[in-house]
Amino acid sequence: MEIELEIVHARSNRQLCTVKGLTKTSTFGDVKKLIGKQKRKYGDINRQELRQEPKGKGLKDDDTLGDKGVQNQAMLYFKDRGMQIGWTTVFLTEYAGPLFVYLMFYARPWVFYGEDAADKPFAPIVHIAAGCWSFHYAKRLLETIFVHRFSNATMPVLNLFKNSAYYWGFAAYVAYHVNHPLFTAPGAMQSKIALAAFFLCQAGNFSIHVALRNLRPAGSKVRKIPYSTWNPFTLMFNFVSCPNYSYEVGSWVAFTVMTQCLPAGLFCFAGAFQMTIWALGKHRNYRKEFEKYPKGRKAIIPFII
Repeated sequence: MEIELEIVHARSNRQLCTVKGLTKTSTFGDVKKLIGKQKRKYGDINRQELRQEPKGKGLKDDDTLGDKGVQNQAMLYFKDRGMQIGWTTVFLTEYAGPLFVYLMFYARPWVFYGEDAADKPFAPIVHIAAGCWSFHYAKRLLETIFVHRFSNATMPVLNLFKNSAYYWGFAAYVAYHVNHPLFTAPGAMQSKIALAAFFLCQAGNFSIHVALRNLRPAGSKVRKIPYSTWNPFTLMFNFVSCPNYSYEVGSWVAFTVMTQCLPAGLFCFAGAFQMTIWALGKHRNYRKEFEKYPKGRKAIIPFII
């Protein structure tokens, strides 16, 4: 039986178009392609979101009309997600910026603090902090290229500017204070312990990213329950749903203690706040999607959140 669908805007309920020639085995990705043929503005199907209710959840491209009980003459609600950009491009831009910005303050202090700044010696921890910052963002860039597998191909291009402003702005804020000629270094023992914690958390974060990558075959959107592996850093999966965020927050707590710098602490707090929101959302999705999801896990902080 041939299925014909009416597509309307989710906000205004105004008709966008009518698509024909579908069957129960047709996917919502097929529907988006037909919309794109009629409305060239939406030719990039990643820009489209289809729903069964005006404020409902977006339908997955791989789901079929039959799976969701869509009948002939049914109505689907359309949302324009805006111009899209690839996740890899987004991450490369977001992470290259903070690396460049921080090293500008570190390598060219006279540009920001005056000509006399170049003659004043840096405390050893300033060099170590620059190394830690550079290591972190170089790691992120390499993970983006060689490790991450994204479930969504794109994101709205406007998010690139919002995210870049956050990363680049905080990079300048932290770098300005840590590399300032008047920067006062904390005690050596405090910095050494925090430095060790920083690299332990970085190793843990990388281990979790590799474990998550191995859960998803290349080119697929398969989702599985993550469990710990032979790698001891992945034991965090026994306690939280998003240990990559746990280790990330741990890294910036360590960086803050290592430098004893208030702007670094504010950067850590802002990042921890956002990652907690993301972790809680992912944790809820895991519990909804998998009936046998481990009940003892928290979202990001073991036994607490």
